[in-house]
Amino acid sequence: MATTADQVMAPALVPTTNGQQSKLSVGPILQPNGTTLNSESNPKKKKEQKQHQSESIVKAPSLKLNEMSNLKTKLGSVPSAKETRVYKIVLTGGPCGGKTTGQSRLCTFFENLGWKVFRVPETATVLLSGGVKFSDLTEDEAYKFQENLIRTMVQIENTYFELGNSSTRNCLIICDRGVMDASAYIRKDKWEEMMASNQWNPVEMRDNRYNQILHLVSAANGAEDFYSTEDHACRSEGVELARELDYKSAAAWVGHPYFDVIDNSTNFETKMNRMIESVCQKLGIDTRDRLQATSRKLKFLVKGLPPDSVFPAFQDFDVEHRYLLSGGPNVQARLRKRGQNGHWSYIHTQRRPDVNNRERIEVKTQLTHRDYINLLAQKDEAHFTIYKTRRCFLINNQYFQLDIYKEPCHPRCKNLILLETYSSLSGDALQKCMPTFLNIVKEVTGDPEYSMFNLSLREDWKTCRSTAHGKQQKQQPQRESPKSSPDKQQYHPYDENSD
Repeated sequence: MATTADQVMAPALVPTTNGQQSKLSVGPILQPNGTTLNSESNPKKKKEQKQHQSESIVKAPSLKLNEMSNLKTKLGSVPSAKETRVYKIVLTGGPCGGKTTGQSRLCTFFENLGWKVFRVPETATVLLSGGVKFSDLTEDEAYKFQENLIRTMVQIENTYFELGNSSTRNCLIICDRGVMDASAYIRKDKWEEMMASNQWNPVEMRDNRYNQILHLVSAANGAEDFYSTEDHACRSEGVELARELDYKSAAAWVGHPYFDVIDNSTNFETKMNRMIESVCQKLGIDTRDRLQATSRKLKFLVKGLPPDSVFPAFQDFDVEHRYLLSGGPNVQARLRKRGQNGHWSYIHTQRRPDVNNRERIEVKTQLTHRDYINLLAQKDEAHFTIYKTRRCFLINNQYFQLDIYKEPCHPRCKNLILLETYSSLSGDALQKCMPTFLNIVKEVTGDPEYSMFNLSLREDWKTCRSTAHGKQQKQQPQRESPKSSPDKQQYHPYDENSD
């Protein structure tokens, strides 16, 4: 029976094999000149893509969701070309994780806000429904099939990405799995061979191609009673195999800067709400009473770095942060350069208070290399450049980033190691998910002493602050009102944790 585009699973991805490499062109995404996956050779197209480049907003001013018409006006009305946003997400995970339902829920939610939503079908399901059986393929045929599967996926996705770039409305593009999922089903050496022969690199294929990755954990891992292989023509895995595929799917995306794991710690309905909430948080859509707030950013001080052998599979990145001159003492602007093996992605981040000076708005914009170089001229000399090795890993269905500060740096940053994660857990439940091989000294969430802004200052952060001209001025003590409450606290840039 043929499988529809909405019936999605990845058992179909090809196991490890050998074979000759195909020389078929895969379009502008995979050009050998190292341009980004969304680049085009046509200058006009390039200009249009830059014009419609999406911004990732971590937190935005509150929107009244009980007044849906106002929300649609703010988020879904037809904006000018410069205001339209294209946000590309990947839904991934092992069998029976909720991807099909998740697509539907996301589609309904964002269409109600006035967004245009495109759903990219899973390429493996499309190809397998044509009668392909792995058991009938030779080793060389299986390798070639997997390689061409990735090429086909890229072209299908490009079709939707171009439609999103030309849309006059905000556009959400939901990809049912992404190109990195294929690496979960290929031996590491064969994957690297395939990458090299096609001149692909993980920074472009993983980090720059998609805005956010959502891993929906399989019911086989934490909700075994609900695991089923029925209602899906391409699904046949037992519970143990499903768990293994789930872990491999998650490991394939370790290293993406915005990778969220949606586990089975709650019932399925809440799991779907957490998924929607995660996307809304990155986009700056305050769901308030519509979805229950769950996840928060946590930061921990770590003493000493254990040997690599004790870590689970990990990805290391070189990261550089540079603060820029900004429009006022309550505004931050910074650049982030992040990469592996000479391949880089660039992000501009601006943090500022809302109109009531209470909430923090953070806007992230992906940059080209040229834009990054031009913005370096605005570097704030009141701050050191921050150099880090960022180690990303997954353990106990929890995604962690370990920031290892490197020299040259201020003495306060010497040998500094900070661990960050997002979690809705607390107490013993959180403790069980923490990596036991790390020597965690204490939690420092919200501690200004470990704010990256303060860590980068050349002077003592307790007595000075950076102005718009990069000079230092004395920081006046703040008066406290005996009737003050958390709701009345004023925004201050030192509240910033990290990028």
